[in-house]
Amino acid sequence: MDQEHFTAVDAHLDEVFGTPDAALRDALARSEEAGLPPIGVSASTGRFLQVLVAARGARRVLEIGTLGGYSTIWLARALPEDGRLITLEHDPHHAEVARTNLDAAGVGDRVEIVVGDALASLARMQDEGTEPFDLTFIDADKAPYADYLEAAVRLSSPRAVIVADNVVRGGAITSGGADDVAVAGVQRFNAALAAHPQLEASAVLQIVGEKGHDGLGFGVVAG
Repeated sequence: MDQEHFTAVDAHLDEVFGTPDAALRDALARSEEAGLPPIGVSASTGRFLQVLVAARGARRVLEIGTLGGYSTIWLARALPEDGRLITLEHDPHHAEVARTNLDAAGVGDRVEIVVGDALASLARMQDEGTEPFDLTFIDADKAPYADYLEAAVRLSSPRAVIVADNVVRGGAITSGGADDVAVAGVQRFNAALAAHPQLEASAVLQIVGEKGHDGLGFGVVAG
């Protein structure tokens, strides 16, 4: 089995469960035209995130790393009418593209984009007593992943779900990681996820698909 096969399986599953609609396709196209890197989640992962929000019955969702808003659309679509999603993005240009995509997809009214350093934004939210989140999705720069996890736990409601993308790195996590800050950051994250005293369950699930070999990390906040 190779990458061509993995991509074909993803395409087949899209046919079975429904290919991304025009709003999602347009979001990818606008992001590409605006020069954003093609590093967002796959459609199958986006669909899975939507299922997680619905299964948890999440009313408040936190996303760390917006990019062009593709994953944000999937997450926001699963929210109830009174739901709210706050997404953190470091790059103002990315945030501008994401806002256009979110509005075009009809979910802009339930999404707040916070522009700036994510760790600073998370600290400010805690200081301000932001209402806790029921689900957090982490998909940003990898070096501070463990710091994002710690902040997410502090901002979570009891039994909240925390999900992190890219935590296998094509298997690179089995190496030392000294020469790659992203791999080292993910290794620290995985260790913290496994040992965090405020998580009552945690795991990493390997995945393959059009994005190659990677994985998702999961944690459930004690409650």
